[in-house]
Amino acid sequence: MRWQGSFVALVTPMTEKGDIALDQWAQLVEKHLSLGTAGIVVNGTTGESPTVHAREFELLLGEAIRLVKGRIPIIAGTGTNSTEKTIEQTQIASTLGADACLVVTPYYNKPTQQGLVVHYHAIADVGLPVILYNAPGRSLCDCLPETFLEIAKHPHLLGIKECVRDLSRLALYKQKVPHLSFFTGEDDFALDFMRAGGDGVISVTANVAPKLMHDFIENCLQENWSVAEQLHAVLLPLHHALFVQTNPIPVKWALHSQGNIGPGIRLPLLPLEPSYRYPLEQVLAKIGTF
Repeated sequence: MRWQGSFVALVTPMTEKGDIALDQWAQLVEKHLSLGTAGIVVNGTTGESPTVHAREFELLLGEAIRLVKGRIPIIAGTGTNSTEKTIEQTQIASTLGADACLVVTPYYNKPTQQGLVVHYHAIADVGLPVILYNAPGRSLCDCLPETFLEIAKHPHLLGIKECVRDLSRLALYKQKVPHLSFFTGEDDFALDFMRAGGDGVISVTANVAPKLMHDFIENCLQENWSVAEQLHAVLLPLHHALFVQTNPIPVKWALHSQGNIGPGIRLPLLPLEPSYRYPLEQVLAKIGTF
């Protein structure tokens, strides 16, 4: 069965000193359960995975699994640029009870396409369903379509979060591996992606507007395109506002300004620069509070 819907790449709430705020984490998880979010990604890029320590990863993932109790999928962000470390984190996620793992293409060391095949097959051998995360804008490593189709031969490959804005890739995947789940990681591109037959979005914007994102994706899945277009038009200014600086800087500030999380973010990232705050505040006022 394919996974579909609006999945949130959940932020990691922190105190001003950068400590994990577990009470706020629990509140965020509960709110997403009540507002229709289809699944939660723990420790993705939006969750500041590069600076979340191993023990914190286990704590956040375990708490999310405990709170959700199987009602929606919990996806663990386990990808690194080390195959061995990624396997270790994926094994931990599997032991804790995650439903799948999200594995970004290895960053900085720039593997060959065949290296990607071997990397992903080794991770999928753990047995936890794998969603490949292709974000070359951040990782500088693009999993090409023919490579993905080779990786998809592994029985534990669940799908892909594709951040390349090329609908010909989606068309090819739907033709060759229609049993997999296809997500976009680009909120402002989601309408085109869903029109082309996508299954959903792994979203930054869903942190701030989970109900709107849920309604938007559901209308897309039901092919209620006039309603979907209206919701997309409402959401588009927010999509853009949440990327005025590097993600997750704006979305964490947005949630903080709404009183949902503390101000903490870890270096080398800094809080949203003051010049961007008022324009984002104006967009948030039109959307409403989370």
